[in-house]
Amino acid sequence: MTRPTYRRILLKLSGEALMGATPFGIDPDTVASMAAEVKAAKDSGFELCLVIGGGNIFRGMAGAAKGMDRAQADYMGMLATVMNALAMQNALEQLGVPTRVQSAIQMDQVCEPVIRRRAERHLEKGRVVIFAAGVGAPYFTTDSGAALRAAEMKCDALFKGTSVDGVYNADPKKVTDAKRYDHVSFNKVLADDLKVMDASAVALCRDNNIPIVVFNIREPGNLARVLSGEGDATVVSNQED
Repeated sequence: MTRPTYRRILLKLSGEALMGATPFGIDPDTVASMAAEVKAAKDSGFELCLVIGGGNIFRGMAGAAKGMDRAQADYMGMLATVMNALAMQNALEQLGVPTRVQSAIQMDQVCEPVIRRRAERHLEKGRVVIFAAGVGAPYFTTDSGAALRAAEMKCDALFKGTSVDGVYNADPKKVTDAKRYDHVSFNKVLADDLKVMDASAVALCRDNNIPIVVFNIREPGNLARVLSGEGDATVVSNQED
């Protein structure tokens, strides 16, 4: 199956992708490397939005599992995503890439509020837009936030950068003969619980016909290659298998 090419994409990164080899927090060298990937993609003519998780700093579900109030823990996780967004903004702007951070939790001293039309204008002017703080409400993951922003911004696709080269029927790090898919339908992902993104995010992309492209962001230069239709990736779409 030939992968289509896209113009406007939303790139979803996990917070853990910013840790590098460290066990916690933000590794400046890793953030700079990720920023270089984004710059290369932008220089190729793509319009880019980003959503970055917060699991490298605080994960709401983990806090709730240890007895914290779930809503309180989720708000803490949202603040962690703002920190990651600001770190990525700094790294991109050091590379000469104009960037704006928009947060679903208003904090005017450090970033803009999420305003869809303003974000669209930023993209039209060649800026990268980083959406932070998820959907601004507890009980929703940053996966759901990424799917929501991709729909709002009329993105052609949602690219999910991971540590593996696509979607498998089992964890390839634990199961040596796990099967890799080049393409898989939204319905199969939901029915087989393939762990691409959480179910609400997958359903939102399905209902708005936004393909999810899963690829390895840790491989240097891979984002630009996958965006051009090359490189290894799995496309999740409404096309049935």
